[in-house]
Amino acid sequence: MGDWMTTGGLREGRRPRTLSPLREHLRDTFWFAPTAAMVLVFVVWAAATAADTAIVDALHDARDYDTLDDLLRLADDAKAVVTVVSSAMMTFIGVVFSISLVAVQMASGQFSPRVVRIFVRSRITKATFAVFLATFLLSLLVLTSYEGQADARYVTSIPLIQSVLTLAMLGLSLLLFVLYVNQTLRLMRISHVIDHITHEAFKVVAHMPVARSTGEEDALGPETAQVVHHGRAGVLRDVNIARLVRAARREGVVLRLIPRIGDFVVPGTPLFAVHGGPAPAGRRPLSHTVSVGVERTFHQDFAFGMRQLADIGLRALSAAVNDPTTAVQAIDRIVQFLAAVAGRPLDAALHRDRHGNVRLVQSVPGWTELVDLGFTEIRGCAVGAPQVTRRIVAGLDDLAAIAPADRREPLLRHRALLVEAVERSVAEPSDRAFALRPDRQGIG
Repeated sequence: MGDWMTTGGLREGRRPRTLSPLREHLRDTFWFAPTAAMVLVFVVWAAATAADTAIVDALHDARDYDTLDDLLRLADDAKAVVTVVSSAMMTFIGVVFSISLVAVQMASGQFSPRVVRIFVRSRITKATFAVFLATFLLSLLVLTSYEGQADARYVTSIPLIQSVLTLAMLGLSLLLFVLYVNQTLRLMRISHVIDHITHEAFKVVAHMPVARSTGEEDALGPETAQVVHHGRAGVLRDVNIARLVRAARREGVVLRLIPRIGDFVVPGTPLFAVHGGPAPAGRRPLSHTVSVGVERTFHQDFAFGMRQLADIGLRALSAAVNDPTTAVQAIDRIVQFLAAVAGRPLDAALHRDRHGNVRLVQSVPGWTELVDLGFTEIRGCAVGAPQVTRRIVAGLDDLAAIAPADRREPLLRHRALLVEAVERSVAEPSDRAFALRPDRQGIG
């Protein structure tokens, strides 16, 4: 198995930061950004109210009632705009986000339920929702500041700055609405969804350690202890590499993560195997160094991108969708990802301490597993779609030309299985030859 250093794509000695459960929770929710925006706009409104009051007090002290009359007329004109904004904004919010929910539901049914996370975690969506609600709240607060006093000598506050802020927030809302519509339309197009998934998958690859071929993993020694999981059941999303390496170094042992990132773990199952001594002890047990959630994330999950691409391709080949062109687009990215990792050592990541000693062994998918993940399910459903079979053959041939000799076996196996399936299912020799002819565009 290959050996991975922890400095790939990063500065020497720096490890990828650990996943923050709180940060991930906030990114997966819609309540935090609007709540923070409304609290902030309340503070801004209070400051603007104080500034408006100070302006009126200064004009009273100067007995400049003509200026106060001008400001009152200007404020009356602004009040009409603020009233329209307050009455229309909430309706606007309801219509816009109702349409968005329908779009998300359609994308989930046509592409894959896993792509919903792209919509949920979209920053522009949350920013738009937050600014819309903040504009609505600010307009209501500004309306409460109008006194209804027509005599400049007795007025105590004129919401001038507040009205200007409301108009500025309205302009920002319109700008964000345009950006939001553009982003939503992009995410409804499968090519952009697939590109986004591929980009996230390559970010994981970029943070994987750089290979260095040694036999250290085979020299870990016998297993001396195990650490079991005591938390809630869920998907293993992340491990705190830095903390685990420090704990293993203090005890002079090597830790081996038993489940793989993305596995479902339940309480009582073993998390770590300890080699070379007792399990590290401390104020917090090792089970607290892992993050468990309800769904997989891209943070350390090497195969999650491939899983989503395979799901999209599989859904596209279903009888309900019947979209082989989308399946070809998914295969394009699967081939791209496999070509990028074809020359990299896989199977295990070995994390070291500052002295270069291996302290944590983390399992990652091997080459054969990645190839099976990318092609097995799609190949099984592609027999009746010559566009897809031609693209699979071309992709496997390209990967066989790129991959090292010792990694060609799973590629040749999938190609042979595809040929056998087509020969069994397609009666006419000419149709079989057409379906098995390599074509990077399928049928163009």
